[in-house]
Amino acid sequence: MAVYVDDAVHSWRGQRWAHLLADTLDELHAMAARLGIPRRAFQNKASGAHYDVPAALREEAIRLGVVPISRHTDRDLLKRLIANARLQARVVAD
Repeated sequence: MAVYVDDAVHSWRGQRWAHLLADTLDELHAMAARLGIPRRAFQNKASGAHYDVPAALREEAIRLGVVPISRHTDRDLLKRLIANARLQARVVAD
């Protein structure tokens, strides 16, 4: 099992943001807690269960063992992760 962080490409409020995703919700919440991200920041959306991570915190996540993925070179993996995140969001919502 693993936790992943994509490229920090989304601009919002003057920062670049990435998405923290995981194979399981337990792993996702545990890593967010290690990074100091509050549980209230959890994004349980139809687009997929995830946390938004500012670019600076992305580097800390990688240092802690999170697997960096690229929207440019890891397309198949990213598609699987997003599909899994969408399933996780449904499970939590049901």
